[in-house]
Amino acid sequence: MPANLTQQYLKAEAEYRRASSPEEELECLQVMLRELPKHKGTDKLNAELKQKISKVKKELEAGKGKGKRTSGFKLLRQGAGRGVIVGGPNAGKSQLLRSLTRATPEVAPYPFTTREPIPGMMPWEDVLVQLVDTPPITADVFDPVTQGLIRGADLAVLLVDLGNDDGIDSLQAVLEHLNSTKTRLARESSLDENDVGLSYTRTLLGLNKIDDPAAAERLEMLHEFCPLDLPEFQISALHGTGLEDLRNAIYEALDVVRVYTKLPTHKEPDYSRPFTVPRGGTLLDVAMLIHKDMAENLKHARVWGSHVHDGTAVKGDYVLHDKDVVELHVG
Repeated sequence: MPANLTQQYLKAEAEYRRASSPEEELECLQVMLRELPKHKGTDKLNAELKQKISKVKKELEAGKGKGKRTSGFKLLRQGAGRGVIVGGPNAGKSQLLRSLTRATPEVAPYPFTTREPIPGMMPWEDVLVQLVDTPPITADVFDPVTQGLIRGADLAVLLVDLGNDDGIDSLQAVLEHLNSTKTRLARESSLDENDVGLSYTRTLLGLNKIDDPAAAERLEMLHEFCPLDLPEFQISALHGTGLEDLRNAIYEALDVVRVYTKLPTHKEPDYSRPFTVPRGGTLLDVAMLIHKDMAENLKHARVWGSHVHDGTAVKGDYVLHDKDVVELHVG
């Protein structure tokens, strides 16, 4: 992407990736265009944004925007972020959700047990992360709802079945189907500089059923015939092998910081439910999470943390750090 993109642009870009309606897309695109630095290096992106805005406006005017996501499926975002579990049939997606969260999806040794997305909440220290099990992707089947979930997620966990000789073929079918769409998997989440509609979602590669006697041989074949530039985690969703490393990687990939709040009338902060904001987020972002009126009327705050002296008074643009304690004051 071009250099010198503002925080407002990057925030709008992230929201655009998660947009669930043409109206939301249009609002985000307009912010992106407004915040885009104007110089030669951004001319192509400027034109692409204008074309995308024009296209969405025409869709809205023609009433075609409603058909973009036809299922009407809605899943409330919860926790510190959202990860989606994707893969081919029998890759172990439901078992992984069951093992990492308190969800109880049906787990069976036959394909298409999961027919619709199933959410669960993964605990990590004092926060929860939303994980979503999705129906399998094959050469012939790719639910539009799954595509929307991948596009709007903070990260994806791509599972490979190392317990079956067909696991690599199933993985290749998943990748080929995704690569035929505008939703792709990559090491980092981004929008394509030359095509604003082309979205990449940060992905971790889960090498499942690593305890199978032939798993090592299949892993060698995977590296030879289907090499992927993704962080790898050797796991057994059923027996728990490697799951703590994967759990930590999922949380770290969200790249958020925890913030605890304290009332002016209380000596101790509330450590039971931290707010989470993207790294680089500000005091104003936390105020907005509490209530928009809090953000609009925020006068200042006192902060306790590793980067300030205890009780330091700061303004709304103060950049938060992990485990900061904030005491908000409105005027």
